[in-house]
Amino acid sequence: MFLLIALGYCISKGGMLSVKARTDLTNIVIYIVLPCNIFASFMGEVSSEVLRQSGIILFVSFGFQALYMILNKFIYRKFAPQRRAVMQYATISNNAGFIGLPVIETVFGPIGLIYGSVMLIPMRIFMWTSGLSLFTTAEAKQKVKMLATHPCMWAVVVGFAYMLAPFSLPVFLTGTIAAISRTTPVLSMIVLGSILSGFKPKDALDKDCFYYSFFRLIAMPAFGFAVMYLVGIDPLVIGVAVISAAMPAAVATAMVAEKYGCDSQFASKTVFVSTLLSIITLPLISAGLSMLL
Repeated sequence: MFLLIALGYCISKGGMLSVKARTDLTNIVIYIVLPCNIFASFMGEVSSEVLRQSGIILFVSFGFQALYMILNKFIYRKFAPQRRAVMQYATISNNAGFIGLPVIETVFGPIGLIYGSVMLIPMRIFMWTSGLSLFTTAEAKQKVKMLATHPCMWAVVVGFAYMLAPFSLPVFLTGTIAAISRTTPVLSMIVLGSILSGFKPKDALDKDCFYYSFFRLIAMPAFGFAVMYLVGIDPLVIGVAVISAAMPAAVATAMVAEKYGCDSQFASKTVFVSTLLSIITLPLISAGLSMLL
């Protein structure tokens, strides 16, 4: 996967992938590939135990969001208001969808992908409600619209409904969905590499970005792991939840900051630095999980 990131970086630097093409490819991944990837995880036989564990991971995900809300009140207090808002939003909303799902599927397989998809639900709720309120006093109608129209949210809902349905889709449809789903790791990592190519090394020289990255990539996942391990939650659920929580700042952080005039340059640096550091921390966390669980 990291070689795919390097490939995306190189083809973008070489001029084979323009900024417009990258934007178009990102939209394809978000609106078509990821939803197919999520739905495909629900197409197999799923046991009652998986359903039970899905309920647990939904509860765990809400627990992580509660932790983020508490920490947001304290750990960023010393920063200027605009930077504080960016870091708080990036704490609520990480890249557990765009990067997290491909990584989780690679490490834990189809069942892990189901859990990872469920893990996204509370994050989507909070990022478009309390998260958005950090930048604007958006109306409730607008927040509900953002939630209701997100393709990954619909993929989870429809996927669960299909999993419980007494019928099966035609083979030509399931085959097409599965084929699109298999492109997720490749396209996601290539897009990520191309995004990183747009930054310069000097963009990483901001101690505030490293401060945020420590909490986002290390401290919060470690705390979550300790709590879940002591409670005795299923190891697979712990693994998925920890990796999901260890993802870097969501690209949406820079987009939202730009839209509402809230230090988008710092937001972009935060995404860049945390993503770059995650290339180091994610393999270490995965290796640690394999030894501890």
